[in-house]
Amino acid sequence: MHLYVADHPLINHKLTLLRDKNTPSPMFRQLVDELTTLLAYESTHNVRVETIDVETPLTKTQGQILADPRPIVIPILRAGLGMLEGMTRLLPTAEVGFLGMKRDEETLAIETYANRLPSDLSGRQCFIVDPMLATGGTLVAAINYVLERGARDVTCTCILAAPEGIKVVTDAVGDRADVSVVVAGVDDHLNDDAYIVPGLGDAGDRLYGLV
Repeated sequence: MHLYVADHPLINHKLTLLRDKNTPSPMFRQLVDELTTLLAYESTHNVRVETIDVETPLTKTQGQILADPRPIVIPILRAGLGMLEGMTRLLPTAEVGFLGMKRDEETLAIETYANRLPSDLSGRQCFIVDPMLATGGTLVAAINYVLERGARDVTCTCILAAPEGIKVVTDAVGDRADVSVVVAGVDDHLNDDAYIVPGLGDAGDRLYGLV
């Protein structure tokens, strides 16, 4: 697994505002969207392209466009929805799939409750988005889900990660596929409730309110 920590003044600025407990939900959603677009620039660094001929107003030349099959963006419900538009802003021709996963707050086990993905992902570049890489269980489950369907090129974009979660994903993925994780920051640790510290709280609740 490859880990890339994005380091840019705008990313750090927006991340600081996200951490602030006084940032209201509407602004929080906007910041997540903007931050995701900045992270998407890094996440798509190796997106596949093909060369084509193009005619400009002056002459003929060659350029590059996204190659087929189209990449697929996969937000993990529900918090990942807040990152979807930020990703598709840079990948407007990508398809979108959905994975609904939730963590049992007592056992920390991951349950998949929704799936809207093609049955065959062979040859597809998959871009999984989820704001928090905490214990790593959800991300590992999502990665395994797409690998079982034939994907071999997976990029995960998260806002924050904990060292414990990074280790879990690294150990679980091994050398089975080309998997990258792009994050805005790696925080200190997980607390006893498996929340990232200092973190930014529950991303889903701050995006959409308590359920």
